[in-house]
Amino acid sequence: MMRWVYLLIIALLVACGAPRHTRPGDVLQVEAFPGAPDNAVASRMLYASTAPDGTSIVVSALVIVPAAAPAAGGRPVLAWLHPTTGVAPGCAPSSGPGPFAQIQGLAAFLAAGYVVVATDYPGLGGPGVHPYLVGNSEARAALDSVRATRNLAGAHASNRFAVWGHSQGGHAALFTAAIAARYSPDLQLVGAAAAAPVTDVAALIERPADDPLWGGLLSYAVWSWTRAFGLDPNMIVPPSTEAAISATAKDCLESGRDLARLLADSAPLRGTPVTPNAQWRKLLTENAAQPGPPAVPVFIAQGDKDPVIVPSLTNDFVRRLCRERVPVRYLMMPGVDHYTAGVRSAAAAAAWIADRFADGTPANDCLSGGVAAQNDR
Repeated sequence: MMRWVYLLIIALLVACGAPRHTRPGDVLQVEAFPGAPDNAVASRMLYASTAPDGTSIVVSALVIVPAAAPAAGGRPVLAWLHPTTGVAPGCAPSSGPGPFAQIQGLAAFLAAGYVVVATDYPGLGGPGVHPYLVGNSEARAALDSVRATRNLAGAHASNRFAVWGHSQGGHAALFTAAIAARYSPDLQLVGAAAAAPVTDVAALIERPADDPLWGGLLSYAVWSWTRAFGLDPNMIVPPSTEAAISATAKDCLESGRDLARLLADSAPLRGTPVTPNAQWRKLLTENAAQPGPPAVPVFIAQGDKDPVIVPSLTNDFVRRLCRERVPVRYLMMPGVDHYTAGVRSAAAAAAWIADRFADGTPANDCLSGGVAAQNDR
């Protein structure tokens, strides 16, 4: 019920027209959110951000503020970037079941005195199409969520922040590191942490391997990019896939029941040939993660039993970071799959982030030989 009430509020806001002359990070609406963790208060907000085409858009986010008094200079900000939850309106974590439990490491971040902001990304809790795995869209939403948190009364947020995300959220974290200095010079990014990040969108959707989610992720990408960029879906997948893609694109992915429905709806897509034309290929290339500035340290965690993001892709990306002299802490987790990578690495990510806020010298596995020791599995 809460999800649909919130969607009604958003629809009314859009029908009345978003305020004119907004700047990225302006808070447009805020409401108290129930069920916050002990010793914290939560709000859901709508804020202004920027679409890939440069137009102003409305994005939703959840903000959790520790009850303890802020430190001198304000609270550091932790921007949580969520994994894939779907592409349909209403698939926003902030309007779904158990949003606090989905923020991996939340208790540690609140205990450390950070204010936590969890953007829904464009088009999930706000109006418009969700540009799924479009890096600049995710990154702008993340950066503007930090700006909005700084503008939120009672948050007492500083301009220093870190980003932490899993899967799609890892993709978002890496793009945030790449564009932060250019897009938001008013903010200071101390580090970017990612668990099982999507680094190569083309590899994700063109090579199913043993990934049970492949058909669903393919559907999300085709449905989203067709609408966000006006692309022809028949220029990447056969026309016979239209019904399965339309059905699957309506599915959210926030619970075990959601997963079962997604797998059933996407089953007809098994064996689908994926042959992107030049337009699709250009966007796939543009949305492959790129190493950010060397000044932004990176933490990456990867499970060696991951069927969705195969370890060899992450290994290759980490080596690219090393070649660009980015300090990298690389945590390879034996026996860990894609679905638990965020949970299993949250404590290590939280400790690494705390060290970034404390201005410690970042660990660098590029120099220690830790990266070279990883096997392509």
